[in-house]
Amino acid sequence: MLEESAIAAELQYAPAANFEAARDAAARAVAVRALLEGRARELGLLAPDESGEEARVAAIEAVLEAEVAVPPATESECRAWFAANPGAIRSPDLFEASHILFAAAPDDAAARMTALAAARAALAEIERTPPAFEAIARERSACPSGANGGALGQISRGDTVPEFETYLFALDEGELCAEPIPSRYGFHVAKLVRKAAGRALPYIAARGAIARRLEDRAYRGVLAVYLRGLAAG
Repeated sequence: MLEESAIAAELQYAPAANFEAARDAAARAVAVRALLEGRARELGLLAPDESGEEARVAAIEAVLEAEVAVPPATESECRAWFAANPGAIRSPDLFEASHILFAAAPDDAAARMTALAAARAALAEIERTPPAFEAIARERSACPSGANGGALGQISRGDTVPEFETYLFALDEGELCAEPIPSRYGFHVAKLVRKAAGRALPYIAARGAIARRLEDRAYRGVLAVYLRGLAAG
């Protein structure tokens, strides 16, 4: 029987569309960890009374390394995947952006209301006088980029927090976001200066990424079979 406290602790690592889906994912993760910890104890990799998180994680990693392995992807497999998926491996899209951060902690409701009001006021000023963006960034931004007029330079997906990127990367070149963007750091007045779409990589540049994809897919399949075997006892 899975402990509800363990499932609750795992919920933060199981984002999903709704609570029920998140709870199911968290419960599966807890169950898998319990199976692997049990196997680690059988193999003598984890003492029967050991409860430390670091030791448990190390033991699970040792079990997986010893009992779940896949061979490296071959050259022919990589070339076949590349031929079947033309243009799938690309260089990252690049974005040049600027922002003005009005900082507020995510759990401070009063500070977030103040930051949102300040961001809206700054946005209204910039909409009236677009060249004022850099000066306002230097005067008011809580981000170090304020010293550069808010310029973030070139960024790609994953370089900043996802809630910021969702809004920013939907903008057209030169467009100022019509609303302050909320994030875990506060509220951002942001504009997308320019963007450059990634390009399809030639095989020699794409091979490493292809091999990782193939090996990861194979590993997940082998792991699923292995876990079913553990669960069956």
